[in-house]
Amino acid sequence: MTAEERAIVAAVDHEHAGALALLERVVNINSGSMNFAGVREVGRVFQEEFEALGFATTWIDGAAFGRAGHLVAERRGAGPRVLLIGHLDTVFEPEDPFQRFERIDAETARGPGIIDMKGGNVVMLHALEALAAVNVLDRLHVVAVLTGDEELSGEPLALSRAALVQAARGTDVALGFENGPGDPRTAVIARRGTMRWFLRVTARPAHSSQIFRDDIGSGAIYEAARILTAFRETLAGEPYLTFNPGVILGGTEVDIDRPQARGTAFGKENVVAGEALVMGDLRALSHEQFERARARMLDIAARSLPHATSTVEFVEGYPPLAPTDGNRRLLSLYDQASRDVGAGPVTAVDPDRAGAADVSFVADEVPMILDGIGLMGHSDHTPEETALLTTLPSQTKRAAILLFRLAAGKR
Repeated sequence: MTAEERAIVAAVDHEHAGALALLERVVNINSGSMNFAGVREVGRVFQEEFEALGFATTWIDGAAFGRAGHLVAERRGAGPRVLLIGHLDTVFEPEDPFQRFERIDAETARGPGIIDMKGGNVVMLHALEALAAVNVLDRLHVVAVLTGDEELSGEPLALSRAALVQAARGTDVALGFENGPGDPRTAVIARRGTMRWFLRVTARPAHSSQIFRDDIGSGAIYEAARILTAFRETLAGEPYLTFNPGVILGGTEVDIDRPQARGTAFGKENVVAGEALVMGDLRALSHEQFERARARMLDIAARSLPHATSTVEFVEGYPPLAPTDGNRRLLSLYDQASRDVGAGPVTAVDPDRAGAADVSFVADEVPMILDGIGLMGHSDHTPEETALLTTLPSQTKRAAILLFRLAAGKR
């Protein structure tokens, strides 16, 4: 490493206690996605930290999409434009018993959102502080977007992610500070996208003794079962494609609350079912894979059994992040930075192990994207969410050196 790079590493070590203190502070503020006041409070903490580094900050109100909002921070410099992505919310609402930062031992701590992803936000911020400490932050044009609804997205998605997409336009590199699979030996260059699907079946109700007659048919539940079986037999086994029916209701009458994914069904064992509804998700690695799967699912549903009608509705969710050459190049630069700071090699994680994340929304705007470089640990989204604190300085050093080298034109 150069003298400036060694100074950046030293600055990370010097500020480690401050990073830990900030981590504990924000973890102890509940910011469940629907706790708007808590999300805004965490946003204010990071807003102050960014402003102390000379960033101009804006709070994007989320009323239009039913959430707290987002924090956007920008610091204009002479070098390449880099987008840094994090989020403020967690899956733990105020009524959840899991609320506080707890130090387990010298190397680990537990807390709500400690790795997903308040720890990632701290890694992001302290990497920038290390660059500022050696007077090189001006060599980058940095925009940071910390969304307030990553865990439970506001709707419509086009509106709730508008600020992120806008920030991505004209950007050279995007870095996401999610925790990925929690392994510091890996980073994310590809994520599968998601969309929801709703299968609705109507059929001819009748006395059960008449089922299968030419003028009655098989009923809605058999038709739904035919379609689901055909989905599995036709689509299963394609790499990176999954399709899961999560809720199914059938009977004489069906009442469904789609936003809450719950409902009721009424029927009798001696009545042929007149209605059935299935709700599920579809995940794919590219737009093309999504389109192929949707076309096959629609074709299967259209081949209805006699006296049944089936429709499949798709609702757009998170777009896919395909593994591009630019993403692979960025991973190579990150891998070299990791080796140089003594943190070991980094390889790409299997997309099957990488869920959906905000970084995917900028896939069509940014030529080089890397994600999963935040604080490492395990058991996120559970009351055992645990951070490996030894990765706080190492993840910060890797990110800081990568940013420094990007500023120097190493792309």
